Amino acid sequence: MREYDVSLPSHPVHVLEWGPPDGRLVVALHGFPDTAWTWRRVAPLLAERGLRVAAPFLRGYAPSGIPADGDYSVRALVGDAFALHTALGGGADAVLLGHDWGAITTNAVAADPASPYGRHVALAVPPFSSMNPTRATFGTWAGAVVRQPLHSWYIAYNQVPGLAERRFDRLAARLWRSWSPGYDATEELALLRDAVPNHAHARAAVSYYRAMLDSGIKPALAEPVHPLLVLHGAGDRCLEPRLARLAGATLIAGAGHFLQLEQPGAVAEAVLSFVA
Repeated sequence: MREYDVSLPSHPVHVLEWGPPDGRLVVALHGFPDTAWTWRRVAPLLAERGLRVAAPFLRGYAPSGIPADGDYSVRALVGDAFALHTALGGGADAVLLGHDWGAITTNAVAADPASPYGRHVALAVPPFSSMNPTRATFGTWAGAVVRQPLHSWYIAYNQVPGLAERRFDRLAARLWRSWSPGYDATEELALLRDAVPNHAHARAAVSYYRAMLDSGIKPALAEPVHPLLVLHGAGDRCLEPRLARLAGATLIAGAGHFLQLEQPGAVAEAVLSFVA
């Protein structure tokens, strides 16, 4: 594993990288509340098959910088994904892999006709456009939608100025416990404290949710037009697996929300099969 920095227009980005330097590029985006280290179990498996996996710390997560533009919209995240493809020397066969907020970004990039990536893989969040019901699926969809607010309370919580920043560590620990029941997140939470060491970085991390309320979310609402694989933990307690299944996701058994850590072998094999 190698570490280095690249410069994007609004901030410096710290990258973890596995695999041959001349391998096919996979840009792996983490989510909330998490870090680039979330790929440390899947990336070596992909690297063994010749892929070059580059996992950046997203804007606002140390050691990456807090962006000068203060923009945490999906539009800005898509811009970062495009810029990373260029900065990392990706080709037309490059892969964009994302989990949680990284998946929201991946879905939005897959919906952009100008995407520079040849394949896109989203974990734990299907495209929003694909979660609408049909007449045949309305009953299942309605049952899942009724339950979803019990999982999504944190979105409203993160809108309260100052609250989530002051209690970030407790919020993160609670979400890991509830989203992936039974998974020991001790190491992940320690890594997260390094990436969110103070109030400024905590504010950056929760600002992704505050930016959802304006037009910056629009790219995530579009229909994907490029090849996209969606994987979802069968025991996910962040987004209802029934919604994900209706959206065409492949469910990974024995995994909750953080499936790349809980079932890295199954995730890696699904990714390798899709990008082969």
